[in-house]
Amino acid sequence: MSSCLAQEVHLARRHEEILSQRSELLQQMETYLGDKKTKKTWQTQAAHAAHKRNAALLNDIEAAEKKLQERVYLLPHPDTVKLETLYWASVKESLPKWEQFLLGRAEVPIGFKKMKTTKQNISYPEEDSQK
Repeated sequence: MSSCLAQEVHLARRHEEILSQRSELLQQMETYLGDKKTKKTWQTQAAHAAHKRNAALLNDIEAAEKKLQERVYLLPHPDTVKLETLYWASVKESLPKWEQFLLGRAEVPIGFKKMKTTKQNISYPEEDSQK
């Protein structure tokens, strides 16, 4: 009997050890799953925030692009600006010569001839290519 009693005591201790290990493993698993759930929640929140931030940045970029495109249409080409500047400088330079003529008080300024438009003075691209 004593051997049965010793064996039963040994099995009871072993049973207690197994229950203790089971309890520890369950607690570790709960902690792990809780941490995993917390991490997933944090990642979901971070992804949502990143999505909102990216959408806002995309809207800002599109608005800036639209403004730049509008400015491109408003600003003339640099060559056009240069030609316009040269034109108005030429007008300002020759204005004193033409002022009296434009007011109807004098003839065409010296150095400027009245050109009669004739067929000989006009060159057409089609005729030039046929010659």
